Amino acid sequence: MTHSYPPNLTRQQAEKNLTKFGPNILPESKPLNIGFIFLRQFKSPFVYVLLAAVVVSFSLGQKINAFFILVVLFINAVIGTFQEYSAERAASALKKMVPSYATVIRNNKPIKIHSQDVVFDDLVQLVPGDKVPADIILCSNNDLQVDESMLTGESVAVHKSVKQTQGSGIENGSEKATSITGQKQCCFAGTVVMRGRGSGHVTATGVNTEIGKIATDVEGQQTKPPLLQRIEAFTLRITYGILILITVIFIITVLRGDELGGVFLLAVALAVSAIPEGLPASITVALAIGMVRMAKVQVIIRNLMAVEALGSCTYIASDKTGTLTVNEMTIQHVWLADGSQYQVSGEGVDVQGEIRAVNEQDNNRPVELLTLAGLLANEAYLEKTESGWCGQGDMVDVAFLVLAAKYGIDYKEARALYPEQAQIPYESERAYCASINRYQGKNCIFVKGSVETLLEMCGDDKKPAIAQQANALASKGYRVLGLAYGYIDENLNGVPVRLEDTLHDLSFAGLVGMIDPLRPDVKNAVEKCKTAKINVAMITGDHPITALALAEQAGIADKSMAAVTGLQLNAAYELGPAKFSECVHSTNVFARVSPHQKKQIIEQIMNDGDFVAVTGDGVNDAPALKHAHVGIAMGLRGTDVARENADIILTDDHFASIVQGILQGRIVYNNIRKVIYLLISTGAAEILLVMFSLLFGTPLPLLPLQLLWLNLVTNGIQDKALAFEPEEGSELDKPARSPNEAIFNHRMIERVVVTAIVMGSLAFALFKWQIDQGVSEYDARNITLLLMVLFENVHVLNSRSESLSIFKQYFFGNKLLLLGMLAAQGVHIAAMYTPGLQTLLQIKPVSFAQWSSLLGIALLLIGVDELHKWIDNRRNKPGLSQNEKT
Repeated sequence: MTHSYPPNLTRQQAEKNLTKFGPNILPESKPLNIGFIFLRQFKSPFVYVLLAAVVVSFSLGQKINAFFILVVLFINAVIGTFQEYSAERAASALKKMVPSYATVIRNNKPIKIHSQDVVFDDLVQLVPGDKVPADIILCSNNDLQVDESMLTGESVAVHKSVKQTQGSGIENGSEKATSITGQKQCCFAGTVVMRGRGSGHVTATGVNTEIGKIATDVEGQQTKPPLLQRIEAFTLRITYGILILITVIFIITVLRGDELGGVFLLAVALAVSAIPEGLPASITVALAIGMVRMAKVQVIIRNLMAVEALGSCTYIASDKTGTLTVNEMTIQHVWLADGSQYQVSGEGVDVQGEIRAVNEQDNNRPVELLTLAGLLANEAYLEKTESGWCGQGDMVDVAFLVLAAKYGIDYKEARALYPEQAQIPYESERAYCASINRYQGKNCIFVKGSVETLLEMCGDDKKPAIAQQANALASKGYRVLGLAYGYIDENLNGVPVRLEDTLHDLSFAGLVGMIDPLRPDVKNAVEKCKTAKINVAMITGDHPITALALAEQAGIADKSMAAVTGLQLNAAYELGPAKFSECVHSTNVFARVSPHQKKQIIEQIMNDGDFVAVTGDGVNDAPALKHAHVGIAMGLRGTDVARENADIILTDDHFASIVQGILQGRIVYNNIRKVIYLLISTGAAEILLVMFSLLFGTPLPLLPLQLLWLNLVTNGIQDKALAFEPEEGSELDKPARSPNEAIFNHRMIERVVVTAIVMGSLAFALFKWQIDQGVSEYDARNITLLLMVLFENVHVLNSRSESLSIFKQYFFGNKLLLLGMLAAQGVHIAAMYTPGLQTLLQIKPVSFAQWSSLLGIALLLIGVDELHKWIDNRRNKPGLSQNEKT
């Protein structure tokens, strides 16, 4: 026998409606016009300064300089446009990796389908956490409450009711009220089910839904991540610094009586030297690469901020089921109220197995009542497919259906034989669910839930023994649930009854101990977190003993640690913030915790200075996901509302994937620092070249055009390649950086100063020596420019790591970077032999001996950087005294 459902579609009817009305998708916002993206590349303080340099160059008659600056700006705009457009497409592709699902009834059978495949007149089932897939009119309702704030702005969930209709009989989108507010019998696409259950027929899909009508008018503008905001602020400071420096030099040179044309040329040279033209495009590349790499380790980034934020994580608050465990619940032990015990064989969703009494004298008959309670107070479905048995619904509910099958009860026949009169669906706040069924000619209420909750409903005198047995099972790592039943006298047919009022003086049927094994990779992942100074905590609604046993297996807790329960948290909260903080930090295991308490825990940990990542999968996890620094939702079993409130989605629900995401986040941030270091240090060296010429009264060592060529050829090729650097291997061996730490921190400033002084001093010394030897300015600049190109070729190797010696790195770890170095050098050498470029850049070929000598000078930079890394590593090495460090 099958379940009785309201009228629903057949597969053929669904296919016909899909063809007629099209897929259930909203109109996507139009991608940014590539021309607009191109023009946006010129909205930068750097560009404004260079455009001013163009005007000055034209005024001085330096038309070639002006033209070349414009060419550089154009090339950088093209690169930036390509990278931004590519990143936009990559982000769009990642969104499609986490589809939304809906449960519909077709052929009188519930199936789970992609939301885009929902069609007009489909019968849709709604449970807490679901995003309503289309506009529907309800035909059943059980305390259904829906958050419609996205459409109405009203933050309070709307209580729904059922309007009696004869079938749907509505054309797609034809019968629509003018106002959403007040349509209690309708649910609208995009809204979120917060509580209760319901079902209804689809009245509109896709563009015909209420949200579809306004989708084209909604243009969401993504907030810039903090990292990009800090970089923009940093570039603004550089711009101001350049303008101040140019102004000071201008005043000094004018007062000294220098020729005004030479002063302006000097100002142009300074502006060109100081501006890292390729920085914005390089940062975009690094972030885009980070998103793609994270996707490969099952981490989908919904918010670009999370690329940076995940690498800063110092505390992970993880749920248990499905993240730390495999999410395949198996009932292995049954304990009845009369003291008899049974072992259950078989694992997972496999009905092959048996229920065997531990003691042969025990009668199997009482197991039937417990089994019925488990399958009737239940919303799951179990069916056999070509690949084996599979269950749909909560895995705990599926486990009870499997137990019934092992006992020999067909759950479909049982549900038909004992028809449901009413139900109380499971909500985490209640910690139980209940079903009233006609059983043996009476109305019988069956309840399933936490042992503590059910004991309060029962009048048994065996409560101490039941609690003791529950603790004994929990201490072995079982998740323990209780089952109870009771007969009620109220006539439910047509008589309003508050079902919760019937939950008293029940009879306790028994306990089940179910196991959800720890994922095999969790223990190693937790160990990596400890090495990286990341604290891992488990927050669950399970029994404290069960939670603690599993936490010890995973390495989250040790033998000296106790689990803190929701009751203990409430007591500590009443004593004030200090006591609550002490309670929260006293353990890594929180059990029997409500969603509100989970949010309180997260907020306290954040207030105490940790950078917190939270995992969750249900509607009740949404507050914690939203308030945490990084919210991580489960992609496989997570509800739509959890995914909507998260920054990151795990497509495999594995805890180990979070650790991989943290690793990739740290790699991305480190690569951004490497790019900034390369560009700023080479720019600083070029500024020193110009400044030295001013101090020593020499001609400019490099002309503005040559400086632009230097920045375009060397850094323009190599800085993008640095963004592809792989992991160094020690990212998870160090504590997380402070999220408030400036990118341009003390360590980077020191490295920039040392490197810039070495490159700038040696290059200027070579230029001045040549001038003093009577070499022409043309030839001296030719040699100096080649030395700077070689310096930057060598310097990019130093930039691959802030602390690791170049001799300890895998040389071929970033083949793109090596190709970039060869390309930069090859392009410059080719320019020396190209007639047009020779004249434009005022360069010419050099002998191999000259090139080799210049390479020898450039290689000195490696020695200097190696020495600085050694000193810096020794200075920051833990365990050394101050005298040893100095």
